[in-house]
Amino acid sequence: MSTLQAEQLDAICLHWPGVTTAMKWEVDRVYSVAGKMFAVYCTLGVERGRVSCKVDADRFLELTEQPGFMPAPYMARAFWVTLTDPDQLARGALEAFLRRSYDLVVEKLPAKMQRTLAAPE
Repeated sequence: MSTLQAEQLDAICLHWPGVTTAMKWEVDRVYSVAGKMFAVYCTLGVERGRVSCKVDADRFLELTEQPGFMPAPYMARAFWVTLTDPDQLARGALEAFLRRSYDLVVEKLPAKMQRTLAAPE
């Protein structure tokens, strides 16, 4: 069973430009940039502690064939994976997955929004 906590994800993600969090679907803590989701953390139930995030399309099949990963329910068509046991990853690896997900979402934003996020605060 995973021991990953939302506070750990906050420590990783909340300092990136434009990141916000919200509770959705009663059990999921969603991390977004410019209103677009890049990570979902399940807070309750049998899936508690699981993290889902977007991955590069060319890595989706590779990752979902590895132990500890599965296609993300409802989001697999958009190349999202669920880390069924995020504790199996070193913090640096987890942070890299989350950062890549964030970057993939930012890359799809309008250029003006990308410039706003890149501007120093």
